[in-house]
Amino acid sequence: MADEVSKIILGDTAISAIEGTPGRRWFGRKKDQVKPLTHCENCGAELQGHWCAHCGQPAIDYRRTFRHVITDLLDEFLNWDSKFFATIALLIFKPWRLTNEFLAGKRVRYVNPLRLYLLASIIFFLAVNYGEKRIPFDAIKLGPKDRAELEADLKKEDLPPAAREKLQALLQESSPSPAPSPLPGAPSPSPSAQMDQQKKKYGKIGERPFVAFDDAKSTTPFERWIEARAKEKMGEHGTKMGLFIATLFSNLPYMMLCCIPLFAFVLKVLYVRHHIFYIDHLIYALHIHTFLYVGVMSIVLATIGLNGLASGPIAGWMIAFLWIAFVTQIFISIRYVYRQGWFLSIFKFLFGGFVYLIVLVLALAATFFATLALP
Repeated sequence: MADEVSKIILGDTAISAIEGTPGRRWFGRKKDQVKPLTHCENCGAELQGHWCAHCGQPAIDYRRTFRHVITDLLDEFLNWDSKFFATIALLIFKPWRLTNEFLAGKRVRYVNPLRLYLLASIIFFLAVNYGEKRIPFDAIKLGPKDRAELEADLKKEDLPPAAREKLQALLQESSPSPAPSPLPGAPSPSPSAQMDQQKKKYGKIGERPFVAFDDAKSTTPFERWIEARAKEKMGEHGTKMGLFIATLFSNLPYMMLCCIPLFAFVLKVLYVRHHIFYIDHLIYALHIHTFLYVGVMSIVLATIGLNGLASGPIAGWMIAFLWIAFVTQIFISIRYVYRQGWFLSIFKFLFGGFVYLIVLVLALAATFFATLALP
């Protein structure tokens, strides 16, 4: 009876053609013929739901179509369901409520804080790297020594294609004419004459290199090491500054990931009398940094759109309002997560922000020196 119904619905001709043609048997295999699992494939226990009650393994048969496997992977990593969108909406409009709900034990309805932060961090720093490529850091003119350095770098086999294109473009530029050497016995130039010589050496303000190293010798071994590494990484006249900045920006995600525990430690010190566990501060730090990335990206996109639609004072006021609302959201989140009065919340918001700014500056300096030191 079931075969008759299927033939009526699908058509006798199509069914007979598929079933009767030799070598076409794989067309007759239906995707829905995969039987649901009745016992756990790991421990053999009888399944009574989507998860095994003994070992916790999900009842998923991975021998399915490629589309279902990709869907499972996206759902496992990104949680593209109501949970993901509910988390993003709450993060944008009420970040303090997201932290309070998670700390109250209502975790199944929201995305894990670390997973949410990693996703926002990847998107944010991809956008930062895209914007960095549009900034002209390269020098205008090259000297013979700079050309020799760039040609030596081009011979490296492990050079990325994008870096190779930048170096090739730099080599096409003209070399500056050498400055005339002073005659022996000639009087030393005055300070004003020295400034004029510097202007002639480096060119006009718009044509000067991004960075240039003085010919004076360094006094300490640390200064000599810094100068040698800077010349190697940036070039004699900043000819490889774009590559150095790109490398520095690629290290920023790791820097920010290391700064989150430090930010949680600052909160632990500020609210030491509340006897709050460090993990609670860490969850709030993950949420507020995710809000920082999402908020900055949203404001930048809104700025681009407003400047294209309504440039002028109206767009400026709207952009200023967005930044004020962004900072206000961070302050309100501290106020409602830690449940203190307005005066103490304002004081700890300003003082904690200042301390964390110092932490970020020190971390950025450490990242800068690490970029110089690493090969």
